[in-house]
Amino acid sequence: MDEPNQARYERCPYCGGTQMIECYQSGYAALVAVRNRLGGRALYHLVCRRCGAVVRSFVKEPEKLLKKKDRNRG
Repeated sequence: MDEPNQARYERCPYCGGTQMIECYQSGYAALVAVRNRLGGRALYHLVCRRCGAVVRSFVKEPEKLLKKKDRNRG
């Protein structure tokens, strides 16, 4: 887990567990932007190893959800 906000997720808010597992779901569960239905991105989760709670969900490289022409816009 080498996320910039790693310290924020070192402890499960539900059980206090300190071991997280990074998992992902893809395929039909991939996240696809409404305006860019050509490609999706895998949805990642940090799951508490102790209680199984999903502590965080995120997409790596969220800019890739945008169409290429829209990526350079601020």
